[in-house]
Order: sequence, then C-alpha cells, then structure tokens
Amino acid sequence: MRAMVLRRPGERLAMEERPDPAPGPAQIRIRIEACGVCRTDLHVVDGELPDPKLPVVPGHEIVGRVEAVGEGVDFKLGARVGVAWLGHTDGTCSYCRSGRENLCDHPLFTGYTRDGGYATHTIAEAAFVFPLTDDLDPVATAPLLCAGLIGWRSLKMAGDGRTIGIYGFGAAAHIISQVCRWQGRRVFAFTRPGDVAGQAFARSMGAEWAGGSDDTPPAPLDAAILFAPVGALVPSALAAVRKGGRVVCGGIHMSDIPSLPYRLLWEERSVASVANLTRADGREFLALAPEAKVRTTTTPYPLDKANEALDDLRKGRLEGAAVITP
Repeated sequence: MRAMVLRRPGERLAMEERPDPAPGPAQIRIRIEACGVCRTDLHVVDGELPDPKLPVVPGHEIVGRVEAVGEGVDFKLGARVGVAWLGHTDGTCSYCRSGRENLCDHPLFTGYTRDGGYATHTIAEAAFVFPLTDDLDPVATAPLLCAGLIGWRSLKMAGDGRTIGIYGFGAAAHIISQVCRWQGRRVFAFTRPGDVAGQAFARSMGAEWAGGSDDTPPAPLDAAILFAPVGALVPSALAAVRKGGRVVCGGIHMSDIPSLPYRLLWEERSVASVANLTRADGREFLALAPEAKVRTTTTPYPLDKANEALDDLRKGRLEGAAVITP
C-alpha cells in the first residue's frame, strides 16, 4: 500500500510504501476510492490538536471497498463502505451508555489517533463503518462523511429556527445550506469580508443572502452556525441572533473567544459546541442526503498531491471540498 504520512506536526506529508495491513478480529481492510480533505486534517497536520498518533496517516472522510475481513465480521468482500471521524469507543463509559458516544472517555479518531484515508488502504472497525450503495460517486460522497455529518449535528443543535446564519462557507456549509433550503429554512451566509467569489458560491448553494462576517444580515437570525475556526466571530454571531437564539460552534478547534459584553448573551441567547458525532448521526444523515438531493462541489487531487490539497484549503482557494483519489 501507499500512504501520505505525517511524521511530525508542522511538516509536509511524506509518501511511504507499506505492507498491506491485515485486519484483526472485528476489523475490515478497505481499498480506498476517495477521501475528503477536512479542516480538521489541517488542525492535525499543523499541530493544533494535541497528542496525535505519530506517524499518522490523516484523513477521515473515506469511501472504499471491503477487501479483507477479520474474524467475526460479516461484511461481504467488495461491499462499498464509508468511514468517518469516530473510529472506536469503549462502549462502557457513562457517555456511551447514555447514547452520547461522541463524548466517549476513551475514543479513537480516524486520521488522528489511528491511521486514516490519505492512502490506498486502511483498517477500520466493522462496527464503525457505514454501508453505502454501489451506484454512488465516491468522490461526490466522501465529503458527506464529515462535512455533512458534523454539519447535520450542528444544524440539529441549532434547533428549529427558520432563519439560519452560517459563518464560513466551505465544505460543511455548502452541504448543510442545501439541507436547510430543503427543509424550508432561510440561509444567510457569512464569508471573509470582500470574498465576492465565496458569496456568489454561497448563493448558488441556496443562500438567500451572502455577505462579509462584518456585515449585518437583513433580518435577525434564529440561530447561527460557525464553521470558520475563528473565535472572534462568536460575539458577532451573538449580536446577529434574536432573543433566545443559539450560536453553535461546529469545529473541533477554534481560536480563543474574546471577552464580550454580557448584553450580547443576555435575553437567553446561548453558545454551544459540537463534539465529534455518533453513528446514529451518520445513519440519519446518509439516509437524508439523497432525499434532500444534496450535491457536493469537489476538487479531486491524486494521492501524491495531498500536500497541495491541504495548502489550497489552508489558503481558502477551494469552493466546496477537496477530495483525494488514490
């Protein structure tokens, strides 16, 4: 197998050739067809998330085919599956027992604390993969495995409000804005100030209004979702939501939130974070996406160009999502 490997945070990924991995009990080996590039991968590569497995193969938006199975696994060889961020839970802690496995005390995460999808093959626990159909496009589907899933969990946490503000219009936003419109909600998109191209892209994905993060929306928001990892946007979003509104921070990493006047939080406004996902989130969203006719905008990169894909994401040069194709 071939893999792009992070040896030390802050370094470029390096191509390695390795023996094909053998699945253990309850595991499967997957021949990867596509792997989406997520902003969380940047946080891993840039050293903003602590204690990664090193060396590690990044990537956690994986679509591929079952190539080998371990003892106790009943997946058929050749079956198409998806692999997401949550790769293992202990199943015994209080969070797992109460249906909140996303908060597990002893989890493993794909592409962070276990090897992921910037490779030709990977190993996954059979209980944590999602069956997929043969008729789908692997490249178009890969971003659903995290950008879609975390967007869906963020939207659920935002509540039932009809006017949703989305800050940072990248992979997750361009997916979940389509879901919002399918549900009959209004979407207001906030981009970097002056990003005319990004605002046009947001409107093409269903946003009723698009402007800079320093602009005032045309109507108060019922809720706001922050996909941009910029803590300074939290006070701005609180100022834009109506009384009783909620600001949801959808990223695993964010710069510090600055001090803010209490009046922005008063009148029962709230701030919440989304942590990881549950397998139930995955099953729910993957069934919903075809109904909502979600279409992803993707830019494919060959495996040996993974560093370029990360650079383009870091510099904001992408519309939608980058996807690596081994």
